Amino acid sequence: MALTDNTIVIDAPMDLVWEMTNDVESWPTLFSEYAAAEILGRTGATVRFRLTLHPDENGAVWSWVSERTPDPETRTVRARRIETGPFEHMDIHWTYADTDGGVEMRWRQEFTVRPGLPFGDTEMTERLNTNTRREMARIKGLVERAAAVAR
Repeated sequence: MALTDNTIVIDAPMDLVWEMTNDVESWPTLFSEYAAAEILGRTGATVRFRLTLHPDENGAVWSWVSERTPDPETRTVRARRIETGPFEHMDIHWTYADTDGGVEMRWRQEFTVRPGLPFGDTEMTERLNTNTRREMARIKGLVERAAAVAR
């Protein structure tokens, strides 16, 4: 099993950070890599959805189904891929914590790459860390701009 663990501090109120980052329908504007987010169903607090990426350099379009369960009391989210693609499993744990500088948002991704692919856990860890840090920086900017407008 491999693990990525990334954090960023967003200078905005907890409620705004929570609301914006848990609004799956808005993810195509919040994340640069998603072309679409389609809600497939809801059961209690759990949402099942399909994410579709923008076409890659070869024109291929990738998508998968995931589900996530936010817990506003603990400010945590448990997510997992249902359609795992190159992974044997992919689980993501989001946590949010108030800090002096704002809200610390943390994503821990636990996964195992399927055997027989031309890349393994090490290469996927590097790719996920690169993408996660880029997307977290984008989210930070968007949420902080929304907070500035609301002030």
